[in-house]
Amino acid sequence: MNHKLELLSPAGDMACLETALRFGADAVYAGGPRLQLRAGTAGFSMDELARAARAAHARGKRLYVAVNAFPTNREIDALGDYAQALQAAGADAAIVADLGAVVTMRRCAPGLAVHISTQANCLNYAAARAYYEMGASRVVLGREMTLEQIAELRQKTPPELELEAFVHGAMCMAWSGRCMISAYLTGRSANRGACAQSCRWKYRLEEEKRPGEYFPVEEDAGGTTILSSFDLNCIDFLDGIIDAGVTSFKIEGRMKTPYYVATVTNAYRRRIDGIVSGGACEAELALLRRELDAVSHRAYASGFYFGEMKRHAPEDGHYLQDCRFVGTVLQRLPSGRVRVELRNRFVAGAALEVLSPNSIGLSFVAHNLTGPDGTPVESAGVPMSLYDLDAPEAVQPGDLLRVRS
Repeated sequence: MNHKLELLSPAGDMACLETALRFGADAVYAGGPRLQLRAGTAGFSMDELARAARAAHARGKRLYVAVNAFPTNREIDALGDYAQALQAAGADAAIVADLGAVVTMRRCAPGLAVHISTQANCLNYAAARAYYEMGASRVVLGREMTLEQIAELRQKTPPELELEAFVHGAMCMAWSGRCMISAYLTGRSANRGACAQSCRWKYRLEEEKRPGEYFPVEEDAGGTTILSSFDLNCIDFLDGIIDAGVTSFKIEGRMKTPYYVATVTNAYRRRIDGIVSGGACEAELALLRRELDAVSHRAYASGFYFGEMKRHAPEDGHYLQDCRFVGTVLQRLPSGRVRVELRNRFVAGAALEVLSPNSIGLSFVAHNLTGPDGTPVESAGVPMSLYDLDAPEAVQPGDLLRVRS
C-alpha cells in the first residue's frame, strides 16, 4: 500500500467548495441533484458540479459526489444515465451505499470510481473485499469500528483498496447513519435525504394517568436533547488512525458554513502535515484544539475508535463556540488597509483573530474603522456591508476574521 494521505472536506455550495480548497483540502465531497442525503439544502445542479470539478482540478484536487441514498426500482432504472452524467461532468468518484447502485454505476460509467459510503455499514474485511471485487476503489468505514478492527481489516484486504474514515463532525445516533426516527415522526426519511434531525429535538415524559402533565427527560442540567450525540473530534489521535491504515480523513458537514469548513479544514491540514513531517509538539496540538473550539459544536468525543466513547469535555447537550465569525477580507487597498464584508458586528478597538491557510494564531486590533467612503465609524454593524480598517500585511484576501467570546 502506498496511498497518499488525503484530507476530504464537505461542500454544500460553491462558497464552501472554494473555501475547502483554499484552506487545504485534497478533495471535496458534494451532493448532486439525485440520491444524496442532504437533498433539501445542499445539492449541486449538474452545471454546478461541472464547475466544482473544474475548480478542484485546476488546483490539482478531486471532487467526489454523494449518491448514497437508497434508490427505489424506478430510480435504479435512471441511475445509469446519472452515473454517465457525473462522469461527463468531471467527478472523480461517486460515494454509493446501495449494492444495486454500485453494480449499475460500475456497468454504465466504468470511468467513474466508486467509493462505498459509510451508510453501507462496512465493518469487516470480507465485506470490504466483496466491494473491491465489485469494482469499488475505496471503502468509507462504518463509524463503529475501533482502531484495532480497522488495522485488522487493512491487513486482510487488497492493498489497492483505499480506506476512508470520518475524523470530525456531527455523529448520528443510528448505526452508521441508518436512522428511522425522522421517518417515523415526520415521514421524512434520513435514508432518502430528508432528515428532520429529530434526534436534536427536546423531549418530555408524560405519565399515562396524568395527561397534560409533562416531566423533562434530562440528560443533565443543560438540556433535554437525550437522543443527540456528541461531535467527533480526532485531532489528538489522528496519527493512530493513520497507523491503522486509513489514508483519507473525512470531515462531516455539508450543511455547515464556509467559516466552519475553513476552520476545521485548516486545523486538520496542519495536523496531517505535522504528522508527515515528524509529529507536532504539545503546544502546536493545543493550538489546533483551540481552533476547533472556535466553531459551533456539541461536546467533543472520540467516537468508537477506542471502543467505549471517550468524551473530551463534560457532558453537555448545548452547542458550544468560543469565537464569532465577523467577516471576510475581500481585498487589500492601495493604502495598505483591508476591505471586509461584514457578517457579524464588531467594534473599533476589538481584538480580531485571523483565520488563514498561511498563518495560525495571528490577531490584531481593529484600528481606524471606516465605511467604504472613508467615514469613521465606531462599530461595524450592518451585515453584508463593506468596512475598511488597518490590518497587518499578512492579512490577505480570502482570510476570515473572528472575535473570541
